[in-house]
Amino acid sequence: MWQQARKRIYHFIINFCTDLYFYNHKLCTHFLLLPIGFIVRIESTPDSIFIVQHLRWIEKPIVHDAIFLAAFTGWNDAGDAASEAVKYLTRRFEGKLIASIDPEYFYDFASLRPNVRLEGDERHIDWPANEVRIAELDDGRSLITLVGIEPRLRWQTYAKTLTTIASELNVKTAITLGALLTDTHHQAPIEVIGASSNKIVNRDEGLEQSSYEGPTGIVGVLNESFHSKGFTSLSFWAKVPSYIGHSPSPKAALALAKRTADFLSITLGATDLQIAASNYEQQLDALVASDPNLSQYADQILEHEAGQAADEIGEMADNPQEMIDELEQFLRQQDEQ
Repeated sequence: MWQQARKRIYHFIINFCTDLYFYNHKLCTHFLLLPIGFIVRIESTPDSIFIVQHLRWIEKPIVHDAIFLAAFTGWNDAGDAASEAVKYLTRRFEGKLIASIDPEYFYDFASLRPNVRLEGDERHIDWPANEVRIAELDDGRSLITLVGIEPRLRWQTYAKTLTTIASELNVKTAITLGALLTDTHHQAPIEVIGASSNKIVNRDEGLEQSSYEGPTGIVGVLNESFHSKGFTSLSFWAKVPSYIGHSPSPKAALALAKRTADFLSITLGATDLQIAASNYEQQLDALVASDPNLSQYADQILEHEAGQAADEIGEMADNPQEMIDELEQFLRQQDEQ
């Protein structure tokens, strides 16, 4: 009985120390004094399970003043808009794979299962991918992109891994993209909202510091992590019609890609996204027309948006100076571009 009890205690200590390592990355040598009077010593050696590499570098280029751009599928990615926008920009500037993040430490494979595929007679397993690529913008700046899957475990360690990538690649500005479902009409222009913890960016881009309080995703965690490490951090979010469900929204992806391109002062050239966005709107027109309940809901959204617009016009008429100030700010931004 004593042997079994000691064995259970030993396994508990191993699991405890493993979790401790994942959270603070500072485990070197630990001495644990147990109340029953014996000491367990755990050392980190080259063969130790505590020496883990979350990041797999394929190539580590030397760059300066780089931009980091990331999006994640899952909770932060309504209509796949954010991830598709980053994928498009990566293709547009011919991004090259330079690193990947080992999924072993950040995912529960019972809830996010790997996929099996066949290549001829060979079977291959594809694990959840978080791949880092580098591209060169038209003006010579380096763009570091990451399209990943929102991690299920160890968010603080994951965030530290990304800030480490940014530090080692001399990133100055970190941009995250997201998309959320809202009560907007599919025919209306996609609204992109932005937020930053940097007062200068907020002033220049007409953004506001986020006042949101409540549950957050990995995008919110990363924005705070980048900001706390001294990076210029900002985020753009697209509003996607709630009634499209989980269908991809190339229209929202195009809006996010355009907003990112405007911020970076680069040419987008998004012909394929524009075609996909046009087809998307036509398909939604047919879907809404074929469903009376959906059609009624969409009409209610249009009426609500029209009412809001009328109220805003009335407020500007009551305060003409505010309207003049907003117009002057818009013209200044156009001159700077």
